[in-house]
Amino acid sequence: MATQETELRTDHFALTFDAVVGNVERVIRGKRDAVRLMLLALVAEGHLLVEDVPGVGKTSLAKALARSLDVSFGRVQFTPDLLPSDVIGVTVWNRHTNVFEFRRGPVFNGIVLGDEINRASPKTQSALLEAMAEEQVTVDGTTHHLVTPFMVLATQNPIEFEGTYPLPESQLDRFLLRISIGYPDPAAELDIIETHGRGGPLDDLAPVASADDVRALIAIARDVHVSGEVRQYLVALAAASRRHPALALGMSPRATLGWLRVSRALAAAEGRDHVTPDDLKSLAHPVLGHRLMLTPEAQLQGRSTDDAVDDVLRSVAVPGRATG
Repeated sequence: MATQETELRTDHFALTFDAVVGNVERVIRGKRDAVRLMLLALVAEGHLLVEDVPGVGKTSLAKALARSLDVSFGRVQFTPDLLPSDVIGVTVWNRHTNVFEFRRGPVFNGIVLGDEINRASPKTQSALLEAMAEEQVTVDGTTHHLVTPFMVLATQNPIEFEGTYPLPESQLDRFLLRISIGYPDPAAELDIIETHGRGGPLDDLAPVASADDVRALIAIARDVHVSGEVRQYLVALAAASRRHPALALGMSPRATLGWLRVSRALAAAEGRDHVTPDDLKSLAHPVLGHRLMLTPEAQLQGRSTDDAVDDVLRSVAVPGRATG
């Protein structure tokens, strides 16, 4: 009976997950992998960093997800003069009631788009840290809880660096995944021209799930089984990253926990009730690429963090297999 119930839960997860992905794909054509990773980050109770050039659909991606789930959407356009209160809110004096009132900022939404986050000052960037880590903000000594589900989808342009403030490692570590959307292939771009030219695709996008559905998916993902062998494999990968000669900074325990959470979500999305080593391997680059820091020598040699991730994966034997 327990096995049958588990199968029903994972089947429900996969069906709901695919329905949301398909709905978002009506807006973001030909980018199924990016859409799936975005939804995995949400179900794994994490946040997403989208690093890509302008015009590839980063804003549309966030809006399409919010509409597909019928959750509130907030946007923060990060600029050098943006203040922390513009993000989290501010306490003001109401002359009519003679009391102080807290006016909520855009962070009090289900999906929060932080557009060009690296253009804001470090002080303003740090205003998101408590929200991302604890799903709450503290203003004037009062703690305000955020909605659930809650995800920050932040964007930054990897090409233009003038007037930007690079995200510190402590904040990068708060993002569960980093992805890039990339340019569409010719067939997808032709489809975009034909469909989007008649009007905005978001205008007709209807919800296919709800906030309650997302909370149910989160609960299912938490229950996905992780064997002792897979846990040991994950810890071995973390240890390998910390001793890699090309890395000045390896995986943090937060990265290890996040990798485990999103692997559980991936297993459930594929209709399984258990995590496999291949789940971990398939998510290695989006989970680790932005968290690892190369040594100066490795940078001079032209190495990348992707190279280091590949080295780490090769250096640790997969449970039940020989080391490659």
